[in-house]
Amino acid sequence: MNDTVVLTGHKQILVVDNDAARGHQLSTVLAFVGEHFIHCPQEEATEKLADRSHILTVILTGNVSAECASLIKANPSVPFILHDVLDANLLAAYVNVIGTLSAPLNYAQLTELIHHCHQYHNKLPRNGSKLNSSALFRSLVGSSEPMAQVRFLIEQVAKTPASVLVLGESGTGKEVVARNIHNLSDRAKEAFVPINCGAIPAELLESELFGHEKGAFTGAISTRKGRFELAEGGTLFLDEIGDMPQPMQVKLLRVLQERTFERVGGSKSIKADVRIVAATHQDLEEMIKEGSFREDLFYRLNVFPIETPALRDRKEDIPLLLKELLTRFEVEQNKTVRFTEKAIESLMEHPWAGNVRELSNLIERMLIMYGDQIVDVAELPYKYQHIDVQAYNPEYPEELQEQDVINELFSGFDYDDDDSDYDAEDGVTVESDINDVQNTTNATLLPSDGLNLKEHLADLEVSLIKQSLSKHDYVVARAAETLGMRRTTLVEKMRKYELNKPSE
Repeated sequence: MNDTVVLTGHKQILVVDNDAARGHQLSTVLAFVGEHFIHCPQEEATEKLADRSHILTVILTGNVSAECASLIKANPSVPFILHDVLDANLLAAYVNVIGTLSAPLNYAQLTELIHHCHQYHNKLPRNGSKLNSSALFRSLVGSSEPMAQVRFLIEQVAKTPASVLVLGESGTGKEVVARNIHNLSDRAKEAFVPINCGAIPAELLESELFGHEKGAFTGAISTRKGRFELAEGGTLFLDEIGDMPQPMQVKLLRVLQERTFERVGGSKSIKADVRIVAATHQDLEEMIKEGSFREDLFYRLNVFPIETPALRDRKEDIPLLLKELLTRFEVEQNKTVRFTEKAIESLMEHPWAGNVRELSNLIERMLIMYGDQIVDVAELPYKYQHIDVQAYNPEYPEELQEQDVINELFSGFDYDDDDSDYDAEDGVTVESDINDVQNTTNATLLPSDGLNLKEHLADLEVSLIKQSLSKHDYVVARAAETLGMRRTTLVEKMRKYELNKPSE
């Protein structure tokens, strides 16, 4: 089959297989899960790996030759996956062989191994340059005192081998803290491997952490490395450590004390040179009192605690967070939104139970609904509207609305203050020179039977806006300049009157 067209910037999966039918089947599955890939026979693998920068992983399949061992050894920066390989044990000993795909293919296993491959590549740039702390801390946005303290603590502990316990509510960025600790440490060139202890069933957690031998339990059709082996030399991030079952707490404590472990079903001790960073949103000390968390494990993990602040405790950081998150979404989705000052003020009044994750979700929702538009308080979901919309929104009381319409329509006229009067009741400046009235066009003469001034002015406003937009081919900035109004004001009026560019 023809290889998938690979977009620039995407890493590819290299499928090495001399069996065209099996290669076609695997390629079909990869295409289905949305991965970019190329396929080649074994003799072309070395050539394909000449430029390793675009390779996510190599999947070796079939009856591979001894040359594949040399290929794996010569490319330690590339993770390898074995699939339906004869004598797989000869290759599985290499540290960059991160797993084996069962036959027939298992979707869940495939996606998990691909996830491991992304983690394998999670290293600092290999050109020898060191990122400075300001670049690394870009994800820890905020000028508030609590965030300054978090950054200070990270810098203090990063260069040491001490275990770290990151505390804080869900959505406060505990994994971001863990990644910054890793990236500033001496282990930065090795893998950062996360695992959510609460998301994996208790009966599978031991295998996930320590790996298993072939035949260790029903379904263990091949040997598999655990997260400790994948993180060898690097950092293991144990998220939601408070959800770890007590039997596993005992086994984890033993590994932390002895720095060795055995795979499930195995008897060989494996050394664990891994830095541990754990995190939880729970009160572990209270759990110790209740008997649901081991005190000895707590003190092993809590060598250096770092507490991530809730967003409600650093509301002054919200404008900076908005800017950072919008920049990321603009890169990812090629569109953005702009929040008015009033909208930002309203967001700063919100309690943010979901913290930064909730803020990120809100921005994504606004991008879907108002992509490349302006978001004011009225556009925010109701629960985020903490400022009285009627106090300044264009849909305020009719008297103020009419006044704004008149002022904007005639803002381009030059009035002589000495020759004009101000009607305090209506809030409208009226030209006193009768000659100007006589010189107006017939369109502005009052009909003998009267008219609805509000509707008339609205129709006139729509007509003028349409003319200006048409004249400038719906380039809003130029049309607004012609009408003597701000671009944001014109955008709001276009939305109000549903004045979209006619389809071609």
